[in-house]
Amino acid sequence: MLSFMIAIIVLVLGYFTYGKFVERVFGADEHRPTPAVKMQDGVDYVPMNWKQIFLIQFLNIAGLGPIFGAIMGALYGPAAFLWIVLGSIFAGAVHDYFSGMLSVRHKGESISEIVGYYLGVPAQKVMRVFSVILLILVGTVFMTGPAGLLSSIKLFGIENKNIWLAIIIVYYFLATIMPVDKIIGRIYPLFGAALLIMAVGIGSTMVIKGYQIPEITLTSMHPKGLPLWPMLFVTIACGAISGFHATQSPMMARCITNEKYGRQVFYGAMIAEGIIALIWAAAAMTFFHGIPGLNEALGNGGAGAVVNTISKSLLGPIGGLLAVLGVIACPITSGDTAFRSARLVIADALGFEQGKIKSRLLLALPLFAVGFALTRIDFNIVWRYFAWSNQTLAMIVLWAAAVYLASKAKLHWIATVPATFMTAVSVTYILMAPEGFRLPAAVAYPAGGGAALLAVILFMIKIRSGVTALNQEA
Repeated sequence: MLSFMIAIIVLVLGYFTYGKFVERVFGADEHRPTPAVKMQDGVDYVPMNWKQIFLIQFLNIAGLGPIFGAIMGALYGPAAFLWIVLGSIFAGAVHDYFSGMLSVRHKGESISEIVGYYLGVPAQKVMRVFSVILLILVGTVFMTGPAGLLSSIKLFGIENKNIWLAIIIVYYFLATIMPVDKIIGRIYPLFGAALLIMAVGIGSTMVIKGYQIPEITLTSMHPKGLPLWPMLFVTIACGAISGFHATQSPMMARCITNEKYGRQVFYGAMIAEGIIALIWAAAAMTFFHGIPGLNEALGNGGAGAVVNTISKSLLGPIGGLLAVLGVIACPITSGDTAFRSARLVIADALGFEQGKIKSRLLLALPLFAVGFALTRIDFNIVWRYFAWSNQTLAMIVLWAAAVYLASKAKLHWIATVPATFMTAVSVTYILMAPEGFRLPAAVAYPAGGGAALLAVILFMIKIRSGVTALNQEA
């Protein structure tokens, strides 16, 4: 219990201390007009209150990530607490802050364009394709999963999965083309608040009822004997660092009215997500009386069943309602913004103005045609690569942030260190993972370390030879 309480406190302190330090290094300027002010179009560039933006950003980046990922990560034992805390403060929140604030400085552009400015045109082109594919995959899976769950519980008496799929697609389409403040701006704050209330309720109940949350150890307790490195650092993504967040932050960068709100919105939302991940990891490894019990529960119904059991047991009927919200509504609210982000990425790449409904339809219709076609395919194999792709995207964004800081003669190490770490994680994982090259640890470990060292060397060569963004800051 002591480790859990300390971890919560450290996360909160991290926001007020390291978050403030990161903001100062970046140089947030409250007098500098933001894209929401200068480029207001009533569709994507819409000035909004920072508290509303925070809840939207929080739900955009969270969804089920900090719940399901944390539950799977809990199989490794309380060492997961350390990764959630340190990853959130020094890697995830830094990644989210720079992906949002660099977008603010570059007219609210998508992360692929930001990467191109600092890592070059080839990286920009790769990121454009990579981002769109990733976002369509996210949107598609987050429409098929909820549709299946809704049909299984026969909500409103509808048990046909295809009917629910059609309903979700219609909602996604509207959320993708409508002005950001009309649908997303109105319902997301409510769902975001509910997700926070659910986590606080679970955490408080565990403490009040005296659940014996295990103390931190540095050994893996995984029932299959999987090592902490690098598996834990990919399993728990959204609760520590996630590249998917970088695709979402530019949407809110187009709505923020003052650069000084960046720490609350971008850094703060990641810390809030870390707290949720910490609570669910603790609940998962405690409620079922240890890792073997959790492993058995996961085998009997997956992470969704674990969420449902814990919520109903600890919070009663209200918990059951929140569990349904978490397992069904949260992925839907990640899927709709995934398609919206994909539209914006393509629009930015083509320089295609999105103020008119006709322009938005020209991009949205093909996206949904592809997404619908993909619902007919089994994603079990393809989706196994998502976790690795997610962390690789985070690595790329951190290197872009490091180059930006170096180009401004600022302390680049706040991005360089986590970028190096994530390079080692991504390379090592793909070399030894079952869906990767399946190499032994004796080969994968030094290769991952070597790749990280090479990345640092290339970065140093680049900054010593002089770095210049393709476009100047707006």
